[in-house]
Amino acid sequence: MSRPIVSIIVPVLNESGLIRPFLERLRSLAPGAEVIVVDGGSNDGTAELSSGLADRVLNSLPGRARQMNAGAQVARADVFWFLHADSMIPPHALEEIATILRESSNVGGCFRLKFPGKEWIYRVSDSLGNLGVQIFRFALGDHGIFCRREAFIKVGGFPDLPLMEDAEFYRGLRRYGRMHQSDLAIVGNQRRYEQLGPYRTTFYYALILLLYVLGVRMNGLVAVYRRLIRNKAPDPLRRHSASLPGSGDSLSRSTSVPSGLRQ
Repeated sequence: MSRPIVSIIVPVLNESGLIRPFLERLRSLAPGAEVIVVDGGSNDGTAELSSGLADRVLNSLPGRARQMNAGAQVARADVFWFLHADSMIPPHALEEIATILRESSNVGGCFRLKFPGKEWIYRVSDSLGNLGVQIFRFALGDHGIFCRREAFIKVGGFPDLPLMEDAEFYRGLRRYGRMHQSDLAIVGNQRRYEQLGPYRTTFYYALILLLYVLGVRMNGLVAVYRRLIRNKAPDPLRRHSASLPGSGDSLSRSTSVPSGLRQ
């Protein structure tokens, strides 16, 4: 069996409405990739719908970090690319990753993010995430983080955190080389913004990111986030698919790194 160019790892939980169109597009745009879907206990048939379109479908306890680490544990390629199932990757994304990693000093990177909404508030939210990468040197999960296998192993995988585990992972990778943001954009999904409203969600998003940049401890971030969303909508941190845009999963579940990937 030939070695794949890239292993694409997709954590999912109850994504039956979009998993097949997502995987079909992934197959058409990234035909040389290994696709690994890691299901966190769906009860809507997501895992079954993934069969035949994914190379592997794994079952895992829920939690994005745990699921992505589990996928990396079995991935065969030398490059890992972590994607959300509600995103749309750009054409020629694999070629872009190969071009970025052709430079030996680059250990990984991510894409720009764009939401499809036409309202100006979505351009503010786009910019918040992209400026986070460009100025503060961290990326959230919906930017499509990718990295070399050896860098993933050195950093120890995604850390056991209730929020911002993807930002911490991206920052950790920078200890081992350069991280590069592509000019190509992944189109994100607005469903989390629509739950609370795009203006309110963008405000919450900006506040949490500001506190994170200022170095507020994780328990402080969690307390602020819970206060912000209280009585506004179902707690996003309790559902894998509706967390802080680009980040987080469940506060109550651990996301430990598989032993084979610890440094």
